Amino acid sequence: MATERINDIGFRLILIPFFGIAIPLLTRMIDPHTFSHWGFKLAYCYTIGIAFVIWQGNRYLLFSLRSYFDWFNRPVRKIIALLLAVSFFTIPVCLVLLVGWYHLFMNGSVNWDVVRTATLIIMICVIFITHVYETVFLVKDSESEMVRSAQLERLKAQAELQALKGQIDPHFMFNSLNTLTWLIEESPAKAKVFNEHLADVYRYILQNRSREVVLLAEEMAFLYDYFALLRIRYGEAVQLRVKVDEGLFEQYMILPISLQVLAENAHKHNEFSGREPLEMVVGMEGSRLRIWNRVVRKDAVRSSPGVGLSNLDERCKLSMGAPLEVVRTPTDFIVYLPILPID
Repeated sequence: MATERINDIGFRLILIPFFGIAIPLLTRMIDPHTFSHWGFKLAYCYTIGIAFVIWQGNRYLLFSLRSYFDWFNRPVRKIIALLLAVSFFTIPVCLVLLVGWYHLFMNGSVNWDVVRTATLIIMICVIFITHVYETVFLVKDSESEMVRSAQLERLKAQAELQALKGQIDPHFMFNSLNTLTWLIEESPAKAKVFNEHLADVYRYILQNRSREVVLLAEEMAFLYDYFALLRIRYGEAVQLRVKVDEGLFEQYMILPISLQVLAENAHKHNEFSGREPLEMVVGMEGSRLRIWNRVVRKDAVRSSPGVGLSNLDERCKLSMGAPLEVVRTPTDFIVYLPILPID
């Protein structure tokens, strides 16, 4: 919950002197006939000082309590905490300051009826002003929540659009079609298999691009199809190892097309060959998938802006409630991808 301040300077400049003058008038605490001209002014300066201390003290308590309680999650606790805080502060301080006033201006002759009445009026005013503050905060919080929701929706739409742009990579499609054309001439059987996997890849992308999460089993099947295309193109130069029990595939949800983004990222940014293949290893650590590949950077992509990973991180935050974690070393590239257990 936000703990921002509000601009209430004008509010305080008007109401603190008002209460400092009005309450003594209501309780007949100050009789102008018993005071000298300067004594009369000093007596009211003192009561305005009381109003200032009470207001500022309760204002500090109100702002401090906002860090621990809020109306949306703990309304009853918030009300109880506010009432206890303002009571335990306001009543003792009022009694001490009002008795002090009598000692300064009335030679210690305390009118306890006036003190009790003034304290009661001050408590009512404090509760009313606290209610006003909380109403202002509630309005601001509601507006902030609406703005935050609108921003999240905008980010989600942008992330989905960017995801689609990144996933239907025109270069990948171009290369795939070139590979398919070559295979049709050289190896029709392989061309048929390649075409089937390519169709499965794009069917999955089109069917799941608007879904927030999918079964891990579906995403893994998609990853196998994607790697099948790479294997037909590059042979043993690309390898996939999955160190996750297949029995867990039906027990977790994952972002759709997230593993393919990571596979494409590894394929795009690293050198590999039959002697030094690109290997992608998928494992599980707690409630996250661990995706590893060896790093042999291509010179042409050393300054890559990392749009794919940035987009995937935004999608994780929006849909999974947890960020993507990336660990880079000179020899290893590790991504921890959040997954959700099915209750």
